[in-house]
Amino acid sequence: MTKVAVIGSGNVGATTVQRLAELNIADIVMVDIVEGLPQGKAMDIVQAAPIMGYDVDVIGTNDYANINDSDIVVVTAGIARKPGMSRDDLLATNIKITQQVCANIEKYAPGSIIMTVTNPLDIITYAALRCTQFDRNRVMGMSGLLDSSRFASFIAKEMNCSVRDVNAMVLGGHGDAMVPLPEYSTVSGIALSKLMDEETIEKIVGRTINAGAHIVSHLKEGSAFYAPSAAIAAMVESILKDTKRIFPASVFLNGEYGMHDICLGVPVKLGRKGVEEIIELELNIREAEALQRSASAVREGIAKIR
Repeated sequence: MTKVAVIGSGNVGATTVQRLAELNIADIVMVDIVEGLPQGKAMDIVQAAPIMGYDVDVIGTNDYANINDSDIVVVTAGIARKPGMSRDDLLATNIKITQQVCANIEKYAPGSIIMTVTNPLDIITYAALRCTQFDRNRVMGMSGLLDSSRFASFIAKEMNCSVRDVNAMVLGGHGDAMVPLPEYSTVSGIALSKLMDEETIEKIVGRTINAGAHIVSHLKEGSAFYAPSAAIAAMVESILKDTKRIFPASVFLNGEYGMHDICLGVPVKLGRKGVEEIIELELNIREAEALQRSASAVREGIAKIR
């Protein structure tokens, strides 16, 4: 049995553990600094197993030593957004947490693949790569798949069609400068431009960019976790099963899209080795400029942590 470690037992972390357990693909260890919290949530998930039919080991712990031999480490630890906060407002606190987490990953799971979830996502992913010095194929951030899922859900709602027929693509940083790509988004293979007017498309793009903040404004405390955990589980499954699915994720670019020394959301192929290929899309001038603006916002954050 393969093993996945989830760092953090808040809403995102615990729901991720639940989704992974229900996929029945790996033993899972959930780590948190709060005594009792991961243990109690792990017990609850284990006690649902006879009903849901999964047969994996799930433990909660405060000891990082329990992540030893993990194939994948999912990092959700950090403070969440509150109304009025941007993802970048979290940087100072969450970068310190990330440094501590990465030190423990290096110590106990040096052969693992790291998937970051903590915001600001692209900057945290860059920090995790630099802290661990892992090969770039073994460090990625979950963001683009979440943003693309939100984009797809809004498209399906507008079209009054099944979400299963919608494929959407969002590139760039996981923030206000993300780049939804209508030209690479389809409904049953039909381009959006053939199905709705430009005004409607722009409305959906705007909803996608503001989707996370909209949820935060309603929740008051914390941020989204059902959709993020679903995206994490899908990416983990593709890696462990070596299905080589193509998802947008935040990865280190070394010349791709004409960029260097930055982590940014682009389409990648996920398999047993982690990021097995970075796929370069042909962008029009408008899309390329938007991606450059998104990269500039991420670089500002990277400059701060340096």
